[in-house]
Amino acid sequence: MKLIRNLSFVYALLAAAMVPAIAQTVVNSPTNGEQVSSPFTLNMMASTCSSLPVSAVGYSLDNSASTSSWPVQYIDGPVAAPSGWHTLHVKVWNDQGGVCVTDISIDVNAFSADSSSSSLIPSDAVEVSSIQTLGSWTAIHDGGTPGSSSGTMSLTNSPSLTGTSRLFANQFNYFGGERYSVQFDDNNTSQNFFYDAWVYIANSSSGIANLEFDLNQTMTNGETVIMGFQCDGWIQRWDYAVNGGSPTSPNDTWLHSYAPCNVKSWSVNRWHHVQIYFSHNDSGWVTYHSVWLDGAEQNLNFTVFSGYALGWNPAEVTNFQIDGDSSGTTWANVYLDEITVYRW
Repeated sequence: MKLIRNLSFVYALLAAAMVPAIAQTVVNSPTNGEQVSSPFTLNMMASTCSSLPVSAVGYSLDNSASTSSWPVQYIDGPVAAPSGWHTLHVKVWNDQGGVCVTDISIDVNAFSADSSSSSLIPSDAVEVSSIQTLGSWTAIHDGGTPGSSSGTMSLTNSPSLTGTSRLFANQFNYFGGERYSVQFDDNNTSQNFFYDAWVYIANSSSGIANLEFDLNQTMTNGETVIMGFQCDGWIQRWDYAVNGGSPTSPNDTWLHSYAPCNVKSWSVNRWHHVQIYFSHNDSGWVTYHSVWLDGAEQNLNFTVFSGYALGWNPAEVTNFQIDGDSSGTTWANVYLDEITVYRW
């Protein structure tokens, strides 16, 4: 009987060793075997992992060594993946370092933009993608804002939709704003532009007043057209840029649209989809057609003058600017991924 009891104890240990880590994980979407488009929404939450409190959640695809993770108990955001069948590994870590994994098999269709916006882009449009990965980004305090600011940039794979996002880490003093810029092309003949990017505000938006998304282009007449657009946290509207003067004697300012936008209402620690449709004529008159936030379209259709005699060589430039919201010192970490510009 003693031997039997000992063997039973050994068998119990072996059985316990073979039991996989138990996770109280609920994956609402995607479901196993589901056909999805890229990016698709991963919606999951976890209460425990191996009966211990959850310290972080994340995911990876197939055999990739890259895992996106966050120190929370849920994910509700987009995941980008190439077309075909994949295994989505939904991961949960407990506070002792243990990991629990739920595998979901998915069939990914080729990437498709929001139907309402993709129909605007002609099939022969030129696409410049992955602009966030370019090595020529620069950072500077924007002289149009008071106070001071500083910022650093780095490429990272977490959080990321594509495997490579760009982190913009900022410090603001007395309402200062930090402007980041990169030249991505030298075309000067296209007059229609569709800006498409994903934005992730880490942890808190409390220090952010405005998020600005600009496209600038040297035109065939040698002047530069500024297509500036921002989510204005002070007015809680989308703003658009205008030159109230002339190309050689400019008066650059913002006009407020009726379209609501408040960066402080954007959920943190998740990706948001920003899309903007601009066009201009040969003289620098810009039409701001529409803006989409997370697939919801707001029609604008404002036409204003925004041409400047800056003496640039042929160039297409995008700016991303973050403004502080306090007379004191604030900080903000914001990521951009899958920055794509279509032109025609």
